[in-house]
Amino acid sequence: MIEAIPDCVEGGHLQPRRRWSDEFKEKAVAEALVPRANVSAIARRIGVEPSQLFGWRRKALREGLISVLEPQLELPVSSTQCKSAIVEITIGAAVIRVNDTIDEEALRRVLRAVRSA
Repeated sequence: MIEAIPDCVEGGHLQPRRRWSDEFKEKAVAEALVPRANVSAIARRIGVEPSQLFGWRRKALREGLISVLEPQLELPVSSTQCKSAIVEITIGAAVIRVNDTIDEEALRRVLRAVRSA
């Protein structure tokens, strides 16, 4: 007796598999290779699992489609002093702007408060 194949196996995905274009993957991998890039944050933003983006990146590196280059730092030529840097942190709809004089513990308390709100 032949059994019908169910549309969805128990515990499996309820949605059909998504197919990503090569162009989409290339852009995502290029963004993930930027020095100090947060691959997990990029993956969440573009709507894929972090492991999937890590896999695309690993495959591209293995196949020689891309190479990791050492970042070239360009120092400003100007001899003037830099002003205090402002860092902008976006969590959901909240935007937090702090300068480099903020105490680390104070910043942690602010971030915890915003995340719990």
